Amino acid sequence: MTSQDVIRRLDATVDEFARRARFFREPLTEGRARAFVRQHRLNTRQRNSVLKLRVATNCPDWDIRIGIIKACAEEVIADDAHGGGRPHWAILEELGARIGMDLAEIRAAQPLPSTRMCWLAWDGLMSSCHWLEGLIANTCAERVNVPGYGEGEVRAKGWFGMERGRWQALFGLPDEALDFFELHTQADIEHSDLGWNAVAAHAERLAMEDAVIEACRVNLMVWERYLDGIAEAGDREG
Repeated sequence: MTSQDVIRRLDATVDEFARRARFFREPLTEGRARAFVRQHRLNTRQRNSVLKLRVATNCPDWDIRIGIIKACAEEVIADDAHGGGRPHWAILEELGARIGMDLAEIRAAQPLPSTRMCWLAWDGLMSSCHWLEGLIANTCAERVNVPGYGEGEVRAKGWFGMERGRWQALFGLPDEALDFFELHTQADIEHSDLGWNAVAAHAERLAMEDAVIEACRVNLMVWERYLDGIAEAGDREG
């Protein structure tokens, strides 16, 4: 299997996820939006201050390691390239305030049981495996923000490009209030390209073609459960 074969199989795995995930296909509600703000703020901080850095620690390629750390810094410290110097979790807080959420409530939120379960799953998939498999765990969900996967609006605009339109329609938000989705559409192309290109360069050399495909498949299963947990919490809230 050549490196391009690996990329094609990874793309097919992401496409399947984008087509089946019910969070992308079911209507956005106010309850789901609020649950997303609470949980994704926590998840952004956990993945980028803990889990992704473990992948960087395990990675022997200095350039890839620095790329991971740089991407994490944008998420949790300051994104000068796309976020006006703000970390992504703070931009998500601002979005929550725009839809009427109390900032103290957002910051006091606790992870759902489903979110905790996903963190434990990702810990195993990103900390206790080969660095190339961990790198796929870093990037495969970000890949769905790149247009070309799934169908309909997700395929045309990427997941967060679609979400931008859904949030604007549901809450009547102006363009400037939707920075969180705009910056991720831009930044996640860069972040996920890091993983995809590393796979192209290293999977064939390391004879890990099938392993990285399986790592992608399993990680997207965890992402699907994470999103389902948010949807369920939002539906309970109404």
